[in-house]
Amino acid sequence: MSGGIAAWLGPQEWQAVALSLKVSFWATLCSLPVGVVVALALARGNFPGRQILNGLVHLPLILPPVVTGYLLLLTFGRRAPLGGFLESTFGLVFAFRWTGAALAAAIMAFPLMVRAIRLGIEAVDPGLEAAAATLGASRLWIFLTITLPLILPAILAGVILAFAKAMGEFGATITFVANIPGQTRTLPTAIYAFLQVPGGEGPALRLVAVSVAISLIAVLLSEVLARRMTRKLSGRTSRR
Repeated sequence: MSGGIAAWLGPQEWQAVALSLKVSFWATLCSLPVGVVVALALARGNFPGRQILNGLVHLPLILPPVVTGYLLLLTFGRRAPLGGFLESTFGLVFAFRWTGAALAAAIMAFPLMVRAIRLGIEAVDPGLEAAAATLGASRLWIFLTITLPLILPAILAGVILAFAKAMGEFGATITFVANIPGQTRTLPTAIYAFLQVPGGEGPALRLVAVSVAISLIAVLLSEVLARRMTRKLSGRTSRR
């Protein structure tokens, strides 16, 4: 490939970007169903331990990322009970693999996803759901036909923010899976590696530019989706 971004980035830089895209995709995809369920529980649920669940969800935002990575290593390392069980039973290895980078990215991005979806659910008028319930609709049917269509922009916003956060995850990733070229060297860890060697400022700066561009696009898209959700909910309310 020649010209444009393809010629701008070198092979090692492209390798880091491609791995980051792979890690972020799987981190976001696998955490999305859990994120929707947790957001729904926090927005509509009333059960013992709700505040504890809320605290656990937001814990990665408060803890130092290195602490999160170390806890992942203690839990999912090959010598850890859970990590050893997953490896022996399913052949699934997280420590020092790209799958571990995806797990770390998913955990660090999970609070942003849940928060965006939760705000969308809380913005839905409960009266719409109550009216459907009086007509005999089940909770699942109400969610699929009323709640879900209304919160789709919020879900998309949560997905975009989580994907961008996963692309930029560094502390937990490097602690849990190290910085192995072609295996766990994602975009931020590649920037760190380039800055440790003479003459690496150029590649690092190019990857920084890619990171900034991805972050800006994510923020702009999430804002557009948030406004669209607001207009959609306002229109639905005005027709009642």
